[in-house]
Amino acid sequence: MPLPVFALMLVVFSLTTGEFVISGIQPDVAAGLGVSIPAAGLLVTAYALGMIVGGPVVTVLTARLARKPLIAALVTVSVVGNLGSALAPNYAVLLPARFLAGSVVATFFAVAIATAVGMAPAGRQASTVAKVAVGMNLGIVLGTPIGTFIGQHAGWRATFAAVAAVSVAALLLVLRFVPARPRAAAGPVLGELRVFAGRDVQLALALTAVGNVGVVTVFTYIAPLLTDVGGFSAASVPLLLVVYGAGAVAGNLLGGRLADRALMPSLAGLLGALTVALALFWLLGGARPLAAVLTFVLGVLAFAIVPGMQTRVLTTAEAAPTLAVAVNASGFQLAAALAGWLGGTIIDDGPGLRSISLVGAVLTSAGLAVAVYILRRDRARTAPAPGVRTRRSAGR
Repeated sequence: MPLPVFALMLVVFSLTTGEFVISGIQPDVAAGLGVSIPAAGLLVTAYALGMIVGGPVVTVLTARLARKPLIAALVTVSVVGNLGSALAPNYAVLLPARFLAGSVVATFFAVAIATAVGMAPAGRQASTVAKVAVGMNLGIVLGTPIGTFIGQHAGWRATFAAVAAVSVAALLLVLRFVPARPRAAAGPVLGELRVFAGRDVQLALALTAVGNVGVVTVFTYIAPLLTDVGGFSAASVPLLLVVYGAGAVAGNLLGGRLADRALMPSLAGLLGALTVALALFWLLGGARPLAAVLTFVLGVLAFAIVPGMQTRVLTTAEAAPTLAVAVNASGFQLAAALAGWLGGTIIDDGPGLRSISLVGAVLTSAGLAVAVYILRRDRARTAPAPGVRTRRSAGR
């Protein structure tokens, strides 16, 4: 892997770890700060809200900046947010620190993809972007369980400090190896924003938000689900997160291939399978061997839907692709923000922890309904007009 690409991939790894590791250390954070599990779940919501607000706003405000100094600035803000999280004396400080750390992530992903494409040799743009995206998978496969292990043995503050340290190392590599490029070309802000008035773009963004909220809700509370419902020990959680992450890698590859062959039909099928898997996790999650298998399956299906959703947004928002990537990331985080609040509500005021998986299945079925609607809309648009005979029917 070329060093400039590796540098960007390492940043993605650190940002992804910082986002998802809270799921593994959530009980430790709650105990350390003297707050409830639902309150700790709101830390996921704060990070997600940072991405939701920061994604489109930061991307628009920085659209005319040169990419290398912009990347450096974005990573620096992330480092400050994670160091603030590590040093936070109480929950009231930790919450805005997580918001700050998340505020630059969506913009970084968008700029990193554009930078990778600009550095790629002719005909190898997609494979170069895929190498950068490997950081996201590694953040789940390695970063999240390693961060959980660090949190359990050195304290949850050490986890955030470790994430900041990796980000600093990645930033040094970016400064050394990523070539300087002219500032990105950008049209008028209102012109770029106008692309989101299109119905197809709106539906694509809705699919990302609605289709992910169910499984993200389950993942947000995966540690207490595995320990309190599945009967696993706390020491087993990092290993099970590795299992989930391995499924995520496989799912990412599978979803990309399926999306290349048949975008919307594959998305509809995967969302249907994810709905079933979440329902089975609710029914069978109390049996440890089945819970372990279903953890892997959820990892596969949760990330198999991502490439298709990203592709759908890009193909419907060709006039503003960088902004579209950032806004789509915000759509995913809208699901994450809702997940932290919703899971806590289910635990405190609803049917309890175990039912989170069932609620996740119901919510995912809503995403399936959006996918089916888009699929039918596409097919109706490409169907022959009434009275127009196809070549085959004309020859009968």
